[in-house]
Amino acid sequence: MNSLRGMRLLRCSAGCTLAVALAACAVGPDYRRPQIATAPDFKEANGWKPTEPADVLDHGPWWAIFADSTLDALEAKITVSNQNVQAAAAAVDQARALVRESRAAFWPTIGVSAGRNRGSTDGSPTVNTDVVAASGTWTLDLWGQTRRNVESQRANLQSSEAALALTRLTAQSDLATDYFQLRAQDQLQRLLDDTVTAQQRSLKITQSRYHYGVAAKADVVSAEAQLLQSQAQQVNAAIQRGILEHAIAVLTGDAPSTFSLEKASMRPDVPTVPAGVPSTLLERRPDVAEAERKVAAANAGIGVAKAAFFPSLTLSGSDQYAARTLGKLFEVPNRIWSVGPELAETLIDGGLRRAEVAAARALYDQSVANYRQTVLTGLQQVEDQLVTLRVLETQAVIEEAAVRAAQEAEALTLNQYKAGTVPYSSVITAQTTTLSAEQTALTVLSDRLQASVGLIEALGGGWSAAGLR
Repeated sequence: MNSLRGMRLLRCSAGCTLAVALAACAVGPDYRRPQIATAPDFKEANGWKPTEPADVLDHGPWWAIFADSTLDALEAKITVSNQNVQAAAAAVDQARALVRESRAAFWPTIGVSAGRNRGSTDGSPTVNTDVVAASGTWTLDLWGQTRRNVESQRANLQSSEAALALTRLTAQSDLATDYFQLRAQDQLQRLLDDTVTAQQRSLKITQSRYHYGVAAKADVVSAEAQLLQSQAQQVNAAIQRGILEHAIAVLTGDAPSTFSLEKASMRPDVPTVPAGVPSTLLERRPDVAEAERKVAAANAGIGVAKAAFFPSLTLSGSDQYAARTLGKLFEVPNRIWSVGPELAETLIDGGLRRAEVAAARALYDQSVANYRQTVLTGLQQVEDQLVTLRVLETQAVIEEAAVRAAQEAEALTLNQYKAGTVPYSSVITAQTTTLSAEQTALTVLSDRLQASVGLIEALGGGWSAAGLR
């Protein structure tokens, strides 16, 4: 009868407290995304509009816009082989486990134990006592402390997912940048090879003219000095290419000693990338999403800290059997049980809870400031890449014209030297001017490709915050 009455009391207490818990609201502020004022358009986009807008940022891998199969194969290795990406993925798994850990607080904790005690009392003979017991506790989430904690951990999970996307995007853009720099080195190597070949021909011309007495020895020495200088540049160009190849190897998860890329030509044009509008950065940049989710986590942390001001209600119960003989262990006279709620409240804590709430509010304010700064930095990066692309596009047209003019001037000067109308110093000047113009044009093309990659990265690489779970 006592057992039946206890079970009824347990059900009644659980039902009443559960009803109170369901009716209770979570303390602390409900989350609202901080307001960010953005302009309707990017300032530096004025005067520079993509002539052939591409929607690759919304469909498939963003690097496909460059139409380079070697780059495609390298980028595919980032997700599976880059160690920074793997570390960020592990951080996501950890955050997901912490969400499950916080959710466990919604449920009661139940334990069982069994054992044998040996002893005596008041000098009586030593006896064995078999004991089997079960106990349980359930702290009810009356004030939403657990709910706020789960909310915070879920936001932290989403922040970790955005951090993973940011790590992946950074590695992908670094790889593309290094790749185009490497291809620029390949192009520079061919340019220097052609220059050395041309200067070797010039040296033969001066040597022939000197042999026939129509040129001074100084012409031959000057031609030799210029050729040696170009050959030194030709050898030195291999250093930077090797460094870039090693960097690409590490980004793709390979050891530099086992990785190599064959030389290839550099694409002569730069694909256009639509910038969109500034407000899209709030959804398309993973670092912005990461910062915003940290604000949400900090906001929920205020509720967790505030809930400590309210009493906690814990429902506990135990059921135990103890007997000297194992066969009679589960008989009713050997049973001891208890059940009941426990209400606890901290009266004096020396200002601990107030300090914890103040700290939580300060963390929230800090995360809001970091979020807004991240947005401003993102806007700046887009504007920087836009102005870079716009100016370099204009410069590229001028540099191409300069190369054509320098090449024509070099050819005319060399013919004049053969005719004996100009000194060889004029040939050296013309060849130096041509090489400088060609190198500058190559640098501008490389910078334009890198700026195109930078703009895609600044726009979020086609990533969307809608994918956060």
